Amino acid sequence: METPGSQSSLHRANLERVVRAVRLAGSLTQAEIARTTGLSAATVSNIVRELKDGGTVEVTPTSAGGRRARSVSLSGDAGIVIGVDFGHTHMRVAIGNLAHQVLAEEAEPLDVDASADQGFDRAEQLVNRLIAATGVDRTKVAGVGLGVPGPIDVESGTLGSTAILPGWGGTKPAEELRERLGVPVHVDNDANLGALGELVWGSGKGVRDLAYIKVASGVGAGLVIDGKIYRGPGGTAGEIGHITLDESGPVCRCGNRGCLETFAAARYVLPLLQPGHGPDLTMEGVVRLARDGDPGCRRVIADVGRHIGSGVANLCNLLNPSRVVLGGDLAEAGELVLGPIRESVGRYAIPSAARQLSVLPGALGGRAEVLGALALALSEMGDSTLLEGALPVAAPAFT
Repeated sequence: METPGSQSSLHRANLERVVRAVRLAGSLTQAEIARTTGLSAATVSNIVRELKDGGTVEVTPTSAGGRRARSVSLSGDAGIVIGVDFGHTHMRVAIGNLAHQVLAEEAEPLDVDASADQGFDRAEQLVNRLIAATGVDRTKVAGVGLGVPGPIDVESGTLGSTAILPGWGGTKPAEELRERLGVPVHVDNDANLGALGELVWGSGKGVRDLAYIKVASGVGAGLVIDGKIYRGPGGTAGEIGHITLDESGPVCRCGNRGCLETFAAARYVLPLLQPGHGPDLTMEGVVRLARDGDPGCRRVIADVGRHIGSGVANLCNLLNPSRVVLGGDLAEAGELVLGPIRESVGRYAIPSAARQLSVLPGALGGRAEVLGALALALSEMGDSTLLEGALPVAAPAFT
């Protein structure tokens, strides 16, 4: 039995520190593990060798800074995580391993008026189908990350009122899916998961402070502070769509007037262009027409960019992020929207904060949220189970 403070318990803690660092990053060189964990290079080398012998990690040759190095990742069969993302008109599911490799991914249309029960039943069916298609061992599933388009109460896990999926408010999404799948489920709103996805796999790699702005049926932000998602005590941090731009402006679904969302979200923007482009116009179509030179669509996208930039300027003044990543269909407009965002940031943000900020389009497109759900499952799982049975009972003397 290990006792607190003993050499064996210290060694076990160091093992878990290394496994956690690799699990969160996907892969690291041994030098990067040492910097991340604060352990000495010799200790890391010994621990990696032990984990490799036990089948917990895989080591492959690589290079870093022009020098030969060894890249460490968790074994491909060490465990499986699942990501599920519900949107306004779709549901997307992905299966990945602990080495951050996506093994399967599929999306299905979702009727916005479908009940929560119908949605969770379909998610269960799609998860089961992908597990069967990939042939992964179901007992290896370590957890599920779940994204929903609405605020989640941190304490109760209850989904707040959402205009994007009417009738889902008041449900407990994690509990519903956990009952169906029989594994731990961790839930967050789609903007936070978009931020996680871009942080781990996309345009946010390498930064510690990030704001992910998602513009779709609503407008929300996922905030990363010092490498971690900031949710606030009630889980509603990042509601940038409800910053007031014009107190005499249109009435927002939240009950206030002139919120950013009323100037940028699809439900408010599309009616401006539908008289000339038909009732079936979508934001994807607006972006495509703008890129092809349509003057009305280009003007509307530029206006939306300036409004978003006003909200981003407020974020800069409050939180001073080093990067803002724009997600959703609007990001495909590229400089047509990014340029006006930067213009507003330069006008309204504190100069020092504006100078330090980079504004980029998301790299993951519509996959950001489901990959963020995988990242959530990876971040929430424990490390001790990865070591069970993989290591010798008697731990070596080194630490």
